[in-house]
Amino acid sequence: MTVFPVFDIEFMIDVTSRSDTPDFQPIKEMETFTISIDGNVEEWTPMETEGWMRRLMTGKSFTITLNGKRHNGDPGNDYVAELAWKSGLDCSSTMQINFPSGAQLEFDCVLNVTEAEGGDSTDVAALSVEVMSDGKPIYTPAP
Repeated sequence: MTVFPVFDIEFMIDVTSRSDTPDFQPIKEMETFTISIDGNVEEWTPMETEGWMRRLMTGKSFTITLNGKRHNGDPGNDYVAELAWKSGLDCSSTMQINFPSGAQLEFDCVLNVTEAEGGDSTDVAALSVEVMSDGKPIYTPAP
């Protein structure tokens, strides 16, 4: 088993908004992230289980929350920040996550910018976004 520092995970966003030729760029200045996985579980209790419940995972989704600082001039950071003022399909993109193990997750997503440009007068401007999966991701295990 190998351990790794969290900063070795790389988040890449397609700054072309799902064009035929994607351009994946890192999102600079992100400080923290969480991945929340939501599973849909169907439950039923057939007679033959004598009251014991059966379950089956029937669906999944996930949300990645990234929190960091606004970095004007960085293509990935600029792309995400500009979505704060957009809606509809303009907030749809594709993301890649490169894990330290060599595994990769690529998925279509909807970006919900929750914090942009603000903070105390002595702070660096914040940038926070919820990256919500949109359909089935492509997971490539580590080689």
